[in-house]
Amino acid sequence: MWAFACGVVSANAGSVASWRLAIGVIVAGPCVCAASQIVNDWFDREVDAINEPGRPIPSGRIPGRLGLHLALGWSAASLVVASFLGTWGMIATFVALVLAWAYSAPPLRLKGNGWWGNLAVGVSYEGLAWITGASVALGGSAPGVRIVVLAALYSLGAHGIMTLNDFKSIRGDRRMGVRSLPAQYGAVNAARIACGIMLGAQLVVAGLLASWGAVWATAAVSLLIAAQLPLMWRFHAAPVAKALWYSGVGVPLYVLGMMVAAAGIR
Repeated sequence: MWAFACGVVSANAGSVASWRLAIGVIVAGPCVCAASQIVNDWFDREVDAINEPGRPIPSGRIPGRLGLHLALGWSAASLVVASFLGTWGMIATFVALVLAWAYSAPPLRLKGNGWWGNLAVGVSYEGLAWITGASVALGGSAPGVRIVVLAALYSLGAHGIMTLNDFKSIRGDRRMGVRSLPAQYGAVNAARIACGIMLGAQLVVAGLLASWGAVWATAAVSLLIAAQLPLMWRFHAAPVAKALWYSGVGVPLYVLGMMVAAAGIR
């Protein structure tokens, strides 16, 4: 939903019909994001039985194949709601749902490798939501190059954010053959990779903003990057223990930079 709002701001389209914005927010959050979570919960039920047995499906509170039926139904409902957003919004929603299923479901199950899986989630949650917001604000037109470039860079950086969610599941992932980055490379190396990806994407954004003449936005994004560095250092020291902590104190600085960059190209 935040990425959708960034897309709206970056489009600089003036007044936008409130009903279109409301539908866009619903599609980005309660529809597509929720559908992806349901899909993931269903296909991760065996891993969750090890890592988080109290979750609704492995605990039995969602019995039988009800989880699968909910995933299918919510995905279909998301497409119906997205049909009110115009061609580009509908396309972005469809691609996001395809990535959600490809992330969790066989035969692709992109989640089986942290490199591909985290990228798919980053593109779905950040880039496609951003582009959808911009398209809605532009009345259904295709967003400009700068908007697409920012959306792509923050999608790439979100790869690192997605890795933060994998530190709590190392034991179960290794046991079930899920090759998340912490399971592949160990906690410390995975933390370095995650932070490197997040930093790299933001540094490129800052450089582009400077080249586009967005002086104040460049300065603000640079300050937000600098504020993340000591937090990343603490995260490196104990990545398993600090992953949730960093998600709470470090990631908000990253997502704040998204809005700053969006406003900077207005």
